[in-house]
Amino acid sequence: MRLGFLWDMTLCVSCGACVAACSAANYPDERWMENRSWDWLTSNILLTYYDEPPTGRAYSLITSCQQCENPPCVSVCPTGASYIDKDTGLVLIDYDKCIGCRYCMAACPYGMRWLDQVHGWPNKCPGPDSQERISNGQNPACVEVCPTGARLFGDLDDPNSEISIRLNESTAVRLLEDKGTEPKYFVVVGRSQVAATQTSQATAAQVAQGGGE
Repeated sequence: MRLGFLWDMTLCVSCGACVAACSAANYPDERWMENRSWDWLTSNILLTYYDEPPTGRAYSLITSCQQCENPPCVSVCPTGASYIDKDTGLVLIDYDKCIGCRYCMAACPYGMRWLDQVHGWPNKCPGPDSQERISNGQNPACVEVCPTGARLFGDLDDPNSEISIRLNESTAVRLLEDKGTEPKYFVVVGRSQVAATQTSQATAAQVAQGGGE
């Protein structure tokens, strides 16, 4: 089993529901505090807005821990607090071993760890509530609340999982692939030629049967 995340930017409306849900579910006692590392909410999900030059067209990027298969945060951790869970493939933190040195924060090329102002340790996705949900076979809160189905979570090794099917039907990229981290966080940027062809064929068949114009 290799669990991973998918964010479909073609479906996302940048509503921020996933950000708020992550904060409320994982850090209920800190959700009104500031995430000073990102100048953001106490959430494991960062929503960034951009203007694309020269058109000025606005777009957004949603990021969180990339769940790398070759994570620098794990290799630099002096105590083994950051580790890859052998059952799920997720990158986790054992806070009983964490000494708050922040090496992992410096090593992450994505900047996807933030400092907890209360405990003095790094936080990341998945948070405590999300881990409990995952252990019970449920989706993290961020996936559950997405109103457009832009977020998916599941087993990348299962060809019949929803995330695998979406990836097979889409054009997806991974961030900073040149870093050699092998992230398991996929960003859908469009539909694959296969999916487009299948849709065209289905439309043609419908027209041939008198179901369309």
